[in-house]
Amino acid sequence: MSSSEKEILAKAADIARGLAIDAVHASQSGHLGLPLGCAEIGAVLYGQKLRHCPDHPEWLNRDRFVLSAGHGSMFLYAWLHLSGYAEMTLEEIKRFRQLHSKTPGHPELTHAPSGVETTTGPLGQGVGNSVGMAVAALMAAARFNTTEHVIFDHHIICLCGDGCLQEGVAMEAAAFAGHQRLENLILIYDSNNVTLDAMAKETQSEDTAKKFEAMGWDAETIDGQDMEVVAAAIDRARKAGSGKPQFIVAKTLIGKGIPEVAGTQKAHGEGGAKYAEAARKGLGLPDEHYYVAPEVRDYFAKRREELLQDYNHWMQRFEAWKTANPELAKELAVSSALSQQMSQQTDQKTPDTGRLFTAIPDFPADTKIATRKAGSEVLQPLSKITPLLIGGSADLYGSTLNYIGDPKITDDFKPGHRGGRNIRFGIREHGMCSILNGIAAHGIFRPSGATFLVFADYCRPAIRLAALSHLPVIYVFTHDSIGVGEDGPTHEPVETVPGLRVIPNLDVVRPADPEETAGAFVAALERTEGPTLLALTRQTVPLLSSIDVKTRREGVLKGAYVARKESAPLELILLASGSELQHVLKAAEVLGPGTRVVSVPCFERFQRQPSDYQEEVLPRSCTRRVSLEASEPTSWYRFLSPQGQAIGIKRFGLSAPGGTVMKELGITAEHVIEVARNLPKN
Repeated sequence: MSSSEKEILAKAADIARGLAIDAVHASQSGHLGLPLGCAEIGAVLYGQKLRHCPDHPEWLNRDRFVLSAGHGSMFLYAWLHLSGYAEMTLEEIKRFRQLHSKTPGHPELTHAPSGVETTTGPLGQGVGNSVGMAVAALMAAARFNTTEHVIFDHHIICLCGDGCLQEGVAMEAAAFAGHQRLENLILIYDSNNVTLDAMAKETQSEDTAKKFEAMGWDAETIDGQDMEVVAAAIDRARKAGSGKPQFIVAKTLIGKGIPEVAGTQKAHGEGGAKYAEAARKGLGLPDEHYYVAPEVRDYFAKRREELLQDYNHWMQRFEAWKTANPELAKELAVSSALSQQMSQQTDQKTPDTGRLFTAIPDFPADTKIATRKAGSEVLQPLSKITPLLIGGSADLYGSTLNYIGDPKITDDFKPGHRGGRNIRFGIREHGMCSILNGIAAHGIFRPSGATFLVFADYCRPAIRLAALSHLPVIYVFTHDSIGVGEDGPTHEPVETVPGLRVIPNLDVVRPADPEETAGAFVAALERTEGPTLLALTRQTVPLLSSIDVKTRREGVLKGAYVARKESAPLELILLASGSELQHVLKAAEVLGPGTRVVSVPCFERFQRQPSDYQEEVLPRSCTRRVSLEASEPTSWYRFLSPQGQAIGIKRFGLSAPGGTVMKELGITAEHVIEVARNLPKN
């Protein structure tokens, strides 16, 4: 780093501090500690070391920068503005944390402008996301690079803090990254010895660098506010060649630039904002708020031109690769991020719905298998025509049955085989789901992951962020009810499905039989605007052959459909999802020809249908309705009239054979018949 570069980057660091101080002071909320303490790190990254392109922010081979400590969002916004990202204007900086601004309190993938790689804020999630991006980058290199053309060789750089590394999700992801030897991952730890409530020594005493070394990382400790030292450390991390992820402990002074609070927990939030004017003077900034020095503008404009040249050189290589590898180029084109770079108009990561259904053979009429097993049989043909679909499991492939290909002929992602389509996450459910978010946010592969449904509570923060971020992650969660049986209430989800249904933008699909399971997987694959969770059974279920195959499969795409139409004037509607549909079909045979049965595998899809279709399936004129589901029943009342009844479970389950537990807790056709007969007449 030349003396002139050092001088201008030091000035840029103080300019970034000033932008953060002004924005937080104006909004009277926010977090100053990290933006001020890590300004030199930002100057080195965005001023010299980060390979990105503000003019082409979706560049496939860009380095991904993730701010895991998302509360320090003004760090990211300031450097994106200085770098020249078109949407990150000074006006947006001035609208920090205001309604409909592109500068929300924590970075949001779908709300903020380009340059924000993932939604962060809940601490530790960005670490997991970064690990996922590193996985995706290595997968892309293995799948698409050739001897003649290297088109993927980027790094993932994540900035985290003490709070991130105290979170379990970060430790799960870090252990996975070390074991997998993700050599393209650089984690910079803003080690300022402060957390929100107190000094960090009150809650932690471990040697974090040694902990990471024990997990398989290279680690070094540096002065995070010496730019030459930071630049050298990043260079070493990029070129390490050890086959390990890189951990840089950057010692910083939280709130640097505001002497009244610097180095204390008061600097974490906006406490220092009241010293804004004095701080700005101390930083050598003029009276003008949101000031950016012309020489800093000029430096970053030149840097932007250099980055554009890098992008253009890569595009020449990319075009040559496409010409030389038309089949690989066609495969890569299904990624939505490629619509411009591939010169193809596509926003799909999967083939069309009709082709997906055609790939799945009909199940024989005498089939009686668990929907988890049906899912396995559906997944195999689908995976052959969706080559960018990736599978993973939290040490449960033998139970969730979602391995892509033959488990005996392993195709695992691992060191030495980065092209593997199956990821063994270990018993790290939360880490798995956070990593899946990173794979999805990277933009090329379509990730899926599996565990038991009851462990969705371990995953919930990451699932929520997938929904918030509109990431098309697929969750294959099995053992979906008290049908689990002998394992007992610890493993029998009762409140889980309704608890997941309340997450906005999450589709929860609970198929009734193998053919509905085919529809469920197609529904998950065709959805690109958010995550889908498939809740599958452990216990066997019959093939519901009384319902047309096409009706069952395509009915799932609509969320609900008429599974048995009445043969007389409509008097009663029975509703169910999943394994309980068989019971209401049996009940309907007893309750008479005026009984309609409606399968409701996915509430969210059904409620997105046109009102005419909803009325066709559930006509308001019929108020006598009974629903059945082996879960807490409250969520069903949206489909029932005031006199309707939702049969479900309002207690924890039992340890006994699944059928016995179902009978004991009233999940039977007989109970449906009894309740229906006691309903008031229309």
